Amino acid sequence: MSRIGKMPVALPQGVTVEFKNGVVTVKGGKGTLSREITGNIDVVVEDGHAIVKALDTLPETNAKHGLYRALLAGMVKGVHDGFSKALEIKGVGWKGQVQGNKLVLNVGFSHPVEFVAPEGIKFECPTLTDIVVSGISKELVGQTAANIRAVREPEPYHGYGIRYKDEYVEHKEGKTSGKAKK
Repeated sequence: MSRIGKMPVALPQGVTVEFKNGVVTVKGGKGTLSREITGNIDVVVEDGHAIVKALDTLPETNAKHGLYRALLAGMVKGVHDGFSKALEIKGVGWKGQVQGNKLVLNVGFSHPVEFVAPEGIKFECPTLTDIVVSGISKELVGQTAANIRAVREPEPYHGYGIRYKDEYVEHKEGKTSGKAKK
């Protein structure tokens, strides 16, 4: 049995969890998230906690038990606090700015690259070189940030590109001039 799956998910004030017909719905102050739960798994709410229960001991059910508990915990945190990912742009003259619900990136191409925010995602640019992607779905925030980073991944020689705020890019040594080695 999954050790993670056995742990109850604490429900903060104002967050409700409902499980009907194989779909778990989490409602909170920031919005509503839903997810289909497959397999022989049940979600029970009691004493301010949501408990994910495996109804049999098959290996497939055991694997999904911990997965769905972790996904439920992420949904609860998302509707209560929200998630955000911070990115930074490194490059001479490179910048990003928000125009309505679009993120416009000028990152060394002959044209600006535009990202339209998916539903539930908000872009912010506190400075010209910082980008903050925020929303209630951990998956959607992470995937959107990864898509933005993929426009211009950091290169290892100068470090130019779009990187996560806490990402370390290891620099390579460039070409050396001089005599050929024998």
